[in-house]
Amino acid sequence: MPSITPPDVRVPADVPEDARELYVENYMKATRGTGRLMLYACDQKIEHLNDDFYGEGIAEADAEPEHLFRIGSQGVVGVLAGQRGLVALYAADYPDINDLVKINSKTNLVKTSQDDPYSPQLYDLWNVVEMRNSGVNVVGVGYTIYIGSEYESQMMAEAGQLIADAHANGLIVVLWLYPRGKAVADEKDPHLIAGAAGVACCLGSDFVKVNPPKGTDEASSADLLTEASKASGRTGLVCAGGSTVDAKTFLTQLWEQIHVGGAIGNATGRNIHQRDLEEAVRLTKAISSITLGDGDAETAVNVFEGQEDFSL
Repeated sequence: MPSITPPDVRVPADVPEDARELYVENYMKATRGTGRLMLYACDQKIEHLNDDFYGEGIAEADAEPEHLFRIGSQGVVGVLAGQRGLVALYAADYPDINDLVKINSKTNLVKTSQDDPYSPQLYDLWNVVEMRNSGVNVVGVGYTIYIGSEYESQMMAEAGQLIADAHANGLIVVLWLYPRGKAVADEKDPHLIAGAAGVACCLGSDFVKVNPPKGTDEASSADLLTEASKASGRTGLVCAGGSTVDAKTFLTQLWEQIHVGGAIGNATGRNIHQRDLEEAVRLTKAISSITLGDGDAETAVNVFEGQEDFSL
């Protein structure tokens, strides 16, 4: 199992002296002392409205938001990422969860054919800091940028200032960075995804969430991901989980993303919360056995099937 100590944390130079100890503490919490990130994504209630939470093939429990927090509390995750209101309404009942507040969001109703995507900041960082000061276990913030959108400059400016302000308050930052807009011909192009990862590094983000590239006849998705993991530099690259697939396929892909593609974690939402509580909890443990425990895919499948257990 990978392990780091507080002196191992590389603190960015924009974290002031009086915030360095808190930054290290939050980094250690978020990565569960491993240096890797298991991000449990719970921000789709705005992004995808109720499409991901109600319907055929989705557990009945997922219709209610508290299902997200029950999973996060009983399972093994690094951070639970959700909007400020979601965290404010539920986090106090689940103080054991490390919360990461998503600063911007948009719905999927306006299509790219109508307008390029723009996801503006929904509230000031101070609202998040005040919530942390009230006892909510907030360790970081997140922000989505759509490069290729005609509004990319606004989003990059907001994200750049957010990262500076978050670091000044000892918080870590995860950027969701997706090529999207009329100027983008292929969102899964590995070279473009690598470019997105490099943008996150230049903005100073601690971690960047990208979609895995589309594999070809010549190279797998994980092989093609190596360009992005190198381009991200000291910004840790994690892959989005995407829509729900069978657990064995998902866990095998995750292992390959880390051990072939060079990712240092995962960002998974639907694959977890669309299942009933008991199964979702087992899947968080299976994922974490790879991301945080450095286990193999076969062991992770055994954890998911209840033949083995995983804890930190």
